[in-house]
Formats: sequence, C-alpha cells, structure tokens
Amino acid sequence: MAESPYPFISDAYGKNHFELDRPFSSILKHFNYNHEQTRLTSLGEFAGTDLYEIADYIDKLGRPKLIMWSTDGERVDRVWLDPAEKVVLEKLIGEYGVNRGPYISGDWFHYFSSIYLIGDPGISCILTVTNQTAYAIYKYGDPVVKKFLPSLIGGDETTPRKELRYGATWFTEIQGGSDLGANLVEAVNQGGRWILNGDTKYFSSNAGLANLAIVTARPRGAKEGAKGIALFLVPELNSSGKRNFTVRRLKEKSGTVSVPTGEVEFEGAEAYLLGEAEKGIYYTLENLMVSRLSNAVGALGIARKAYLEAYYYAKKRKAFGKRIIEHPLVQRDLMEMEIYIEGTLALTFRAIDEFQKTFMDTPPYTDRYHYARLLTHISKNLTADMAAHVTKLAMELHGGIGFLSEFPVERWHREALITPIWEGPSNIQALDMLEVIAKKGAHHTLLQDLESGRKQLGLKQETDLYEISLTDIKNEFELLKGLDEENAQFQAKDILERLGHSLAVVTLVQISNSLKSERFLSIAKLYRERFVERKPLRRLDRLKTAQIIEIDNLKEELVVGK
Repeated sequence: MAESPYPFISDAYGKNHFELDRPFSSILKHFNYNHEQTRLTSLGEFAGTDLYEIADYIDKLGRPKLIMWSTDGERVDRVWLDPAEKVVLEKLIGEYGVNRGPYISGDWFHYFSSIYLIGDPGISCILTVTNQTAYAIYKYGDPVVKKFLPSLIGGDETTPRKELRYGATWFTEIQGGSDLGANLVEAVNQGGRWILNGDTKYFSSNAGLANLAIVTARPRGAKEGAKGIALFLVPELNSSGKRNFTVRRLKEKSGTVSVPTGEVEFEGAEAYLLGEAEKGIYYTLENLMVSRLSNAVGALGIARKAYLEAYYYAKKRKAFGKRIIEHPLVQRDLMEMEIYIEGTLALTFRAIDEFQKTFMDTPPYTDRYHYARLLTHISKNLTADMAAHVTKLAMELHGGIGFLSEFPVERWHREALITPIWEGPSNIQALDMLEVIAKKGAHHTLLQDLESGRKQLGLKQETDLYEISLTDIKNEFELLKGLDEENAQFQAKDILERLGHSLAVVTLVQISNSLKSERFLSIAKLYRERFVERKPLRRLDRLKTAQIIEIDNLKEELVVGK
C-alpha cells in the first residue's frame, strides 16, 4: 500500500497530541482528574494520526452530500458521509467512549478533554449535539424516551453497542436566530401524542445524519416569548416508519465541513415532550451549557493544533542562517500563543469543574449552578477570541505557505472563526453574563470561591499576583453596580473580557500553587502583563523562554540557543 503524502504537508501529524501537551496534563492534574484511568493517551495517538489526516481530507475533498430521494421515489433525506468519517465517528463513540462517561460514571472531564484533543470542530459538533440529546433524555426523559439513551452514548464500558444513533439540537429559526422567544414551530397535543408543525429550523447541525433531535416548539395556547417554549424529542421516523421531518438543503460553509448543517421543516412530526412544558426554556438554556463548554474546548483544540503546526515548522525551517525558532520575534509570537492558550485553557477547565459538580441541578437551580453558568459565558467568549488570534499568528509564522489551502494551518484559522458565533455570539454571552449576575447573583459565589482560594496560597509572589487580580475582579463588579441598564449592556463585552483575563490569572496562580510549578507562575505573570495590563511581552532568559514555548517531551537541545 502506498504511503500517505500527508506527513509532507503537516508538521503536527504523526505525534501523540495528548502525551506532548504537558500543560494540558498539568491542568487536569490540578483539577484532580486522573487521566491515566481514561483513554486519553490512546485518543491522543489517534488524534495526531488517522483522525488528523481524515478530518483535513474531508475539509478539502470529502464534503457531506444530501441524498433526498431513493430509487423507488421515497423521500429519504439522508446525508452521505465520507466512509472514513463514518469509521472515525464510530471509533470515537464506541472505542473511545467520548460521550459515555457523563451517563455511566458522571465524568464530564473525559468528554471535554476528548473534544479538545479531537480539534476538528465539525466532528466535535457531531459528538456534541449527540451528547446534548443524550443529556436532555438522561435528565428529563420519561421511561419510554430513556430507551434511546444507550444507542446515543455507545452502550456502557463493558458492552459497547454496535447500533449507534446520532442526535441533534434544533433551536434556531430563520426569523429569530438567538432570540428563541421568536420561534414559530408549533406543538399540538392530539389525544396524548404531540405533533410539531412549522418551518424553518435554519441552522440545523447533523441534518440528514441525526436519528433523534431535541427541538424547541411552542405548545398551542402557551404564552408568548421565550417562557412559552417547550422542549421535545423528535425521532427521525414516525410510528409508521415514515420520514418524520424534512431536510430542505445543506448549507455551504467556509469551515466545519465534516458536520452537515441544513434547514429542517416539520409537517405533522411526532414528538415526545421532555420534562414539563412550562420549563422548556430552562432545559434549553441548560442544554446550551454543554455546547458552550464544548465550544470553548473546541476553540482551544483548534488553537493547539495550529500552535503545533507553527511550533514544529519553526523548529525545522531555516532563515538567515538559523532555525526560525531561534529568532527573537518568532520566540515572542510562540510565547504569546502559548500563554494565551494556557490561560484560557485553565479558565475553561475551572468552568468544567463547576459544571461537573452541578450538572444534575434542575430548575430553579442552585447558586453553584449559576456560578458555573457565569464561568461558561466568560470562557466561551475568551476562548473564541483566543482561537482567532492564535490561528492567525500560526498562519503568519508559516509565511506564504500559511495562506495556501493545501497546507492544514490555513484551515485552522477558518475553523476558528466559527467559535465566536456558534452557541450564541459574543453579544449574547455578554448579555447572559449580565443576567446571571443581576438576577442570580452568581458573582457573589465567584467572590466567595476566590476568597477561599486565597487562603491556600503560600508564596508571596503567588499571593501578590492573586490579590491584585482579585482586586481587579471586584472592581469590575463595582463598576457594573454603578451602571444603568443601557450602559451596562453597552460595556458588557469589555467587562466580560476583563473579568475573564483576571480569572485566568488567578486560576493559573492556583495551579502554580497546587503543582508547585514555577513555570505556571511565570505563565500567570506574563498573561497578566499581556492581556490584563496590555503591556508588550518582556524578553526572558533563554531557559525560561524555552520552558514556556516548548511543550513536548523530546530529548533534544533547548529550542532556543545551544
């Protein structure tokens, strides 16, 4: 069999993307997650080899195709995936159990870590919306609906299922976008059976692939606005075995090609009500917690892949008589990329840790749950901005070939640009942050958590850095308190960004303390200088520069100097 040419165009290919990522392993250790008991090492190998190549090939040459009609004239509306993508998905769900942990052992760390390692946002989206469907069924489905759960998560640890179903989350309609209160799809209870009618669910990921979808619809006679929305589970086939909804078309997109995204219409679609109809909007927003955290780790995964391409390219490429990684400006760019990734990675896993503790909460929810919500809005926004910046720098470090679509680094920048939009753009995240502060008081729980964390610090350098960042956070909340509603909204994105950067610093300091890591303390200092104080990065000595930008375990000379 002929060898693949892919190693010639990708410098991140052929490596274990988990084992070389020492900062990631350290952050997991800080949050007491023992990755040795998981499949992350094996997944890291897969993520850096077959999965990496196949995802790039699909983007370039293997786009999904909608098959609307069978040869006998029946409407089928099924998506034809590249056969290699089908194998990848079955392997991720079955062998690696990406979606299984939350429902077998209550473990969300493996799921979110897996999305980070996978990197490709299209494949991650397929897994995420399937997981969101499982999540809604697990928490709010009746016994009849719960029968679908095993096929969505790939069975249990001992008996993986060969029969796999894919899920979907179809909330957005053409006239409303993020405004779910404007939704028009209607639900009618006919003799105990719910029937959905209406169009159009406009951005429907997994359209043509999903066997089950959770769908927002307004029961006839329900109140107007978002609080009149209920949440339903809609199977692909009705009780007569016929198509239960129609896929109008697939979208043409600049990225996320591996996930089919289309438009879906309902005409007499049979559906199951999830939970209580009056609480549907709460279930929907709760479900978005899963996808927003997935978006955050997905953005981080994209940025890490781009960094790996740039890092390994810089170690081999020579210009002006030496490897480009030995040039100070290249060191500066790699350092900024690494600091940005690690700070937002730490913040995101802080949010995941809080979600892990509260994911079984139900309306009206606990203070701790609203704290997890606050962290989720912040980390979703910060990671999206980070991914766009890091992938742009990675392209630039490749020079002219960074702009060529034949090399993978160009794709990572395209993929990064969806992360500020998916699951609510930055304006929505900022407004939701204001809501969870003003109405739920989530900032009080945050401040209590930070005050408690301060007591555990030992070194003066850690305490001083923590204190000044905590003061910055308190000042932001004081600023908010003094603003009227319009001015609070006008400044919300900037406040969210400043809060996030300061929270990243305090989290890095806590990691430094728990792991006794001088390196993480250096990262925290540099992160504050660059993203809180907005100062230029200062030049470090060669050893510290190497420690920050070198992430792998290769036994070779320091990456800068000899």
